[in-house]
Amino acid sequence: MTACRQIDAVLFDLDGTLLDTAPDMATALNRLLVEQERTALPYEQLRPVVSHGTTGLLTAGFGSEIEPDLWTHLSSRFLNLYAETLAVDTALFDGVGELLETIEAQGLRWGIVTNKPGWLTERVLEELGVFEQAGCVVSGDSLDQRKPHPAPLHHAAALLDTEPQKCIYVGDAERDIQAGRAAGMLTLVATYGYIQDHETPEDWNADGALSHPLELKRWLNGGSAD
Repeated sequence: MTACRQIDAVLFDLDGTLLDTAPDMATALNRLLVEQERTALPYEQLRPVVSHGTTGLLTAGFGSEIEPDLWTHLSSRFLNLYAETLAVDTALFDGVGELLETIEAQGLRWGIVTNKPGWLTERVLEELGVFEQAGCVVSGDSLDQRKPHPAPLHHAAALLDTEPQKCIYVGDAERDIQAGRAAGMLTLVATYGYIQDHETPEDWNADGALSHPLELKRWLNGGSAD
């Protein structure tokens, strides 16, 4: 059982945790594949790799042996295509809106720590009407370090005027849990997110797991599900 602790704030990863961005990201990759005279891939194949961002999607579409110059071109083109249709089918995961209301009603703060570039992070949050609600937004280019380094999480805690030990961090990738643990936060795996078949989140040493966002409510009182 996780020892009870005071919780002041909840921090979320973005893609696959707070937002279901997979439909629009998969569409952008398939547009790029068609541009490059390759075959578009099934959505079901792409969805699990979305939490690995541009790197994961380009690898899924083009393989791991891409020349550096081509990689730079493909990466830039992918991001531009994605930006064109950033929030067409993207939405908050079911239950997230209610969860955020619960967090705020309990006088707690919440924020986002993602490896997604800031210009895309802020735009998609604005499109969905939650940017102003977030107590902080730390993106992949906010600092020199990115997850799994704990610095972005330490920075987020400071922006929320609290201590890392009083924060919960929720994410759907192993690097999220690594970063949260290194930062001293209570860590929860969003198993409803984008986890590939070969991944074993039960081995990531998180403090718990969420099969639905609303299960987080049980962790808000003293940082324990019990």
